[in-house]
Amino acid sequence: MVVFRFMILLALLASAVSFVLYAVTSQVRFRRQGLNILKWTLIAAFGFFAVLILERFR
Repeated sequence: MVVFRFMILLALLASAVSFVLYAVTSQVRFRRQGLNILKWTLIAAFGFFAVLILERFR
């Protein structure tokens, strides 16, 4: 569980770095990469918390 939370944190950090690089360089590929990382990180986080909630009801 701690490992998964750490991976989510690292993915959010990678997304933030991509957005900073986009702000500095104005290259669209960094914005696209940041949005893609953010999208999949949120999907994974929602899935993780859904599993935790379902386990709580069992």
